[in-house]
Amino acid sequence: MKITDVKATVLKTNSLFVRVYTSDGVIGIGECSPMNVRVLKAFIEQALRPLIIGEDPRDIDRLWHEMFFRTYKLGVQGAQPEAIAGIDIALWDILGKVTGLPVSTLLGGRYRDRITMYCSIGGGRSMTPPEMVKKVEDALGKGFRAIKIRMDWRADRLDTDPAKDFEMFRLCRDVCGPDMPLSFDVNNGYSVPTAIQQGRKMEALGLWHYEEPVPQYDYAGLAQVADALDVPVAAGEHEYTRWQFRDLIEQARVDIIQPDIVKCGGITEMKRIAVLGETYNKLFVPHQTQPTIGTAANLHLCAALVNCNRPQEFTGQRRELDDLCVEPLVFEQGEITIPDSPGLGLELEDAHLQARPGSP
Repeated sequence: MKITDVKATVLKTNSLFVRVYTSDGVIGIGECSPMNVRVLKAFIEQALRPLIIGEDPRDIDRLWHEMFFRTYKLGVQGAQPEAIAGIDIALWDILGKVTGLPVSTLLGGRYRDRITMYCSIGGGRSMTPPEMVKKVEDALGKGFRAIKIRMDWRADRLDTDPAKDFEMFRLCRDVCGPDMPLSFDVNNGYSVPTAIQQGRKMEALGLWHYEEPVPQYDYAGLAQVADALDVPVAAGEHEYTRWQFRDLIEQARVDIIQPDIVKCGGITEMKRIAVLGETYNKLFVPHQTQPTIGTAANLHLCAALVNCNRPQEFTGQRRELDDLCVEPLVFEQGEITIPDSPGLGLELEDAHLQARPGSP
């Protein structure tokens, strides 16, 4: 079996799907980060595709290193690992289809068949507290049993409105009740003193986890916040390789690591990061905002990890993306069941996919 072609399709939904074709007629599907889809499409088709055409798609680890180190000088934070992720996920999908096994089985077998999802609600920067409360109420009505609210502040706008942020969290806690997991994502928007002050107030109200409280580049500041608080501090969506996660763990001392499978080089590299996290006894709660292929790949890996037992991120089902799949993932009663069919368990509706391209 040989790889015969690689195609990346940009959708109007700003999703980037990848298909890897083989000489045996097996097609694997993957997905990349939505951060810069046209750049990633060009990277895949012009930089990575020539490296793997003619290769055996089952040589996943070797091909990962070939793609990574042959394009290393093109950047190891951002486009390079995000482009590799789409192909790597597709290669695992091919391996599953060839062997007749789900990806989670290929990764060593499942510890769980269903995974509780938390609703990740963004837009807090531009919302009033009552508007965020309405979003939380909607999520509860859809069956979510865990919530995270995101402020969408940035590292270049520190401490913009911490009083409003806290009021938003307080009102959402009232709606969720005292026992439901409720997390708070600052999106890198606080200075260290403000992050500690806010964190102490929120943990008194039962904060579940405290995400990216200070700028992502400030490992020393993250360590100060993590040391000062009892609540688990989370970070990692801005890290891309096992080496960066090593530094995040050792220098920033975060409690929860959050790699993103469509950003950090796919299943192959995220498995290495998960082993690193287990070695350091860290909680594993990946970042994930892509509700179809990205979520499927993420959940197969999470199902195969012994210490991945906290609710996982989900932005909710989207009809326009579900329609692209023959049998989409189904969210029921706060959980998603891991598909049992070979590979990722998703198949794309080619007619729908081709009818919605956002680029040639």
